[in-house]
Amino acid sequence: MSLFWRIFALNAVVLGAATALLLWAPVTVSVPVLLTEAIILVVGLVVMLIANAALLRIGLAPLDRLTKLMTTVDLLRPGQRLPEHGRGGIAELIRTFNAMLERLEHERAASSARVLLAQEAERHRIAQELHDEVGQSMTAILLGLKRAADEADEPLRGELHQAQEITRESLDEVRRLVRRLRPGVLEDLGLVSALTSLTTEFATHTGLRVVRHFDAGLPALDQQTELVLYRVAQEALTNAARHAEAGRVEVSLRHSDGSVVLAVADDGRGTGVAREGSGIRGMRERALLIGATLEVASQPQAGTQVRLAVPVPRRQP
Repeated sequence: MSLFWRIFALNAVVLGAATALLLWAPVTVSVPVLLTEAIILVVGLVVMLIANAALLRIGLAPLDRLTKLMTTVDLLRPGQRLPEHGRGGIAELIRTFNAMLERLEHERAASSARVLLAQEAERHRIAQELHDEVGQSMTAILLGLKRAADEADEPLRGELHQAQEITRESLDEVRRLVRRLRPGVLEDLGLVSALTSLTTEFATHTGLRVVRHFDAGLPALDQQTELVLYRVAQEALTNAARHAEAGRVEVSLRHSDGSVVLAVADDGRGTGVAREGSGIRGMRERALLIGATLEVASQPQAGTQVRLAVPVPRRQP
């Protein structure tokens, strides 16, 4: 039944009931209207309006649910759908809306994949230029300073040694940036070694205590999935260092119930409600890229936990 005929039928029921009461009820209307008759008419009108409102509320409830979902839907949290019941205009509207959501989710996932792949390619290019151009130039400067310091007399030698140390620290910083832009360990040694290197470097530069729990015998993952897991861990550690005011961070990688689960938890202040900044939304987009599920929980005085579950297809016997 279409929405028009649904509303027409509801109003027809109410008006028909009111007409039946006027026809068969032992009630008369005098001229002028008596007080008791006016009270009966007003009470009847109120009852009729209440009945009409209640029936309309029931009939239009699917539209209310649809409106609520429209205002809260987030394409970074796929799978939000309304149940499709019955036939008619409202059911068709809900089916159309669900189909639109599914199409938008696919298009968002495809566009996010293109953006993230382009971003990784740009990171790779910048890292290569930093390594080949800036890194080699600074290495040459460092060697030149060393030769000059060896041949110079005091106090110039001390100043050259100081410049040499500053250049060496800058070169180390460039190399660290290259590793962040392009995790070469991930490509060469795999995910566990890359996460070990990442957490070790994170603990060294931030002073936070990092505890690692990595299961042995993890299933083989494709390169794109490993990169997403690495980037999510990297972003979660960065958020813990910048915003959580934590003293301890736990990083785990486990195989459970047909999924590889990455969890990063800190003991920071928490917020009660995890704020959806650009970092978290970036993690959600990466999760969509590989069909993973991302959960972010933040409790006051209990810290924040980021959990990424990646389904692993079962091998055919």
